[in-house]
Amino acid sequence: MASVREPLLAAHGVVKRFGHVQALQGADFTAYAGEVVGLIGDNGAGKSTLVNVLSGVIAPDDGEVRLEGAPVRFAGPMDAQRHGVETVYQDLSMAPDLDAAANLYLGREILRGGLLGRLGVLDRPTMRREAVTAFAELGVELKDMTAPVATLSGGQRQSVAVARAVAFANKVIFMDEPTAALGVMQRARVLETVRRVADRGICVVLISHNMPEVLSVADRVEVLRLGRRVASFNAADTTIEELVGAMTGSLDGPAHKDAARGAAGAGESEEGR
Repeated sequence: MASVREPLLAAHGVVKRFGHVQALQGADFTAYAGEVVGLIGDNGAGKSTLVNVLSGVIAPDDGEVRLEGAPVRFAGPMDAQRHGVETVYQDLSMAPDLDAAANLYLGREILRGGLLGRLGVLDRPTMRREAVTAFAELGVELKDMTAPVATLSGGQRQSVAVARAVAFANKVIFMDEPTAALGVMQRARVLETVRRVADRGICVVLISHNMPEVLSVADRVEVLRLGRRVASFNAADTTIEELVGAMTGSLDGPAHKDAARGAAGAGESEEGR
């Protein structure tokens, strides 16, 4: 018997204006638990604005955001984090002079018990021990846990940032261009980490211009153009040409219409789920 999958995170008709510029013109978005969904679009399509709305950075002017089926309006990024929604930004937002464990708990430090904790003394052994476990679960290998993250490779720093998000997110992680400026091997490791995160039941939203990379790791791809979602594709059933066509508006045939209908169907039915 077919069952309807409830979206983990969904946006309906989201509008955002900046003065006379309307960045989002009724944008929709759908993400499910345990999937990697690519969010693509040309420059100015509204990707960053939509992610900022969904992660609590900015408030929408109109429209609705739902988390696990319930309407939600985040008061800010920390409110989104309390709801299990984290964002890994392109600049990673890490303290380069601190080690990986300290960065994992940056802003969420564990204090010692008793008087020492009340005096603000950090429980570094516990943070380091839990960091080792968190990295191991994601297959992240660091030779020296005490080394400042500034000394790590680009791929290792990205993996630390992902592990930090995973340590505190239990629903959705947004990743903004996670492999930009990385080498081929480092890219592969980061994408493997992304897949491991999704396998734990967390939804990963991958914002990227690298379409071959998106297709290699994503389950679905949602396309924005001029502040609206214009298509949603199953990654295994689409091509780079179709994605480019949807992004540019040149895909006007039946395939585009079918994709647009798929984008509108947030509650898709699946056999055996």
